[in-house]
Amino acid sequence: MEPTEQIPTEARESRFVVSVPVAVLIAAAMVSGSILYVGGGQDAALLPSAKKAAPSPERSVDPKALLGTDDPVIGKSNAPVTIVEFSDFQCPFCRSFFQDTYGKIKQNYIDTGKVKLVFRDYPLPFHDAARPAALAAQCAHEQGKFWQYHDTLFQEQAKKGQGTVAFGAPELKSWAAQIGLNTAAFNRCLDGETYASRVTEDMDAGSTVGVSGTPSFFINGTLIVGAQPYSAFKEAIDAALAKK
Repeated sequence: MEPTEQIPTEARESRFVVSVPVAVLIAAAMVSGSILYVGGGQDAALLPSAKKAAPSPERSVDPKALLGTDDPVIGKSNAPVTIVEFSDFQCPFCRSFFQDTYGKIKQNYIDTGKVKLVFRDYPLPFHDAARPAALAAQCAHEQGKFWQYHDTLFQEQAKKGQGTVAFGAPELKSWAAQIGLNTAAFNRCLDGETYASRVTEDMDAGSTVGVSGTPSFFINGTLIVGAQPYSAFKEAIDAALAKK
């Protein structure tokens, strides 16, 4: 099993809704004392002080409440299904989703016009590089290359090893050069934390709708938590398409 990672907030209740049956929710103390294991699938990184709870009844969030300012989006604007992902670039479970599942969703649903994917930042405080990476990705978005940089961030970490991979500003700047960004503009943007307020906006929006770990996904408003297998996403997406 691979875990989900979460943030420290005193009195927060973590509720996890998946689109497939969940037999058991097992809490285990790992990574700053809290990794939540979602029965039957892969998992997500949870905030250390998030309370452990049994699966809540399936619920939905108004999709409009999930969208922010100039979010990076991949897919047709009129796609019938919208997936909003709250993610942390240093989270190993977010990287697992990218490596194991994202490509299949892109090939079968995004590239065919059925799904658009919206990315929102949710950098966990115990990942030192997560917030700088979120800022860097927004700087790449400014130059129209968010998704290239998104892919590079995960790919380059995978080359460095397993689990949570350490990196910093030198790597973030090197990876920007690697994909052909204007490095002078990128470096100014990153060093000046130009998009700090946007990252905070994403974090606040996620917390408001019940996100307390990464990766978390809303498929037309219905929540799935963790690096679930492709089959779980396929079932949820197909169910959303059937309602259209």
